Amino acid sequence: MVEKALTALQNKELVLYPTDTVWGIGGDATDPSVVKKIYALKQREDSKALIVLVNSITMLKKYVEYVPESALSLLEEDRPTTIIYEKGKNLAPNLLGQDGSVGIRIPKHDFCTEVITRFGKPLISTSANISGQPTPQNFESISKEIIKGVDYCVPYFESKATLQPSRVIKIEADGSLTLLRP
Repeated sequence: MVEKALTALQNKELVLYPTDTVWGIGGDATDPSVVKKIYALKQREDSKALIVLVNSITMLKKYVEYVPESALSLLEEDRPTTIIYEKGKNLAPNLLGQDGSVGIRIPKHDFCTEVITRFGKPLISTSANISGQPTPQNFESISKEIIKGVDYCVPYFESKATLQPSRVIKIEADGSLTLLRP
């Protein structure tokens, strides 16, 4: 599974994969052409930023201008949390928000961590649905259109448990935190 996912990522292809939250559509977060493919598959406006996964705080620091102390304590929690940082760097420009911000999460999921570590780059992680449609709560609820639209689908099936998207917190310019999604 990991080897095939890595091959797809190295070939600038899209991967459907499990995360610590919901199933994600992913690819190389540093390649604008990969980002463009994801927007097309999701039928999503490219003005909406995509979330990125990294494997550690060390990797995180390579892709954001600044990691405030307030973020470090959130990253230690067990709850999956996406943090929106003011300025992304070394990422595909069309992945960032219009203001240059970027949402990044460090997943606590063995498959994700291994793929990111071996790939050596961050992954795009956006929910496996067409824009405007409900977020699939398990693999079985992912549309055939999404499954057919990716280049590789990880054959990794967890229980039919209902999965939830991550909590989303934005770090404001003054260092304060704003909860965007509980």
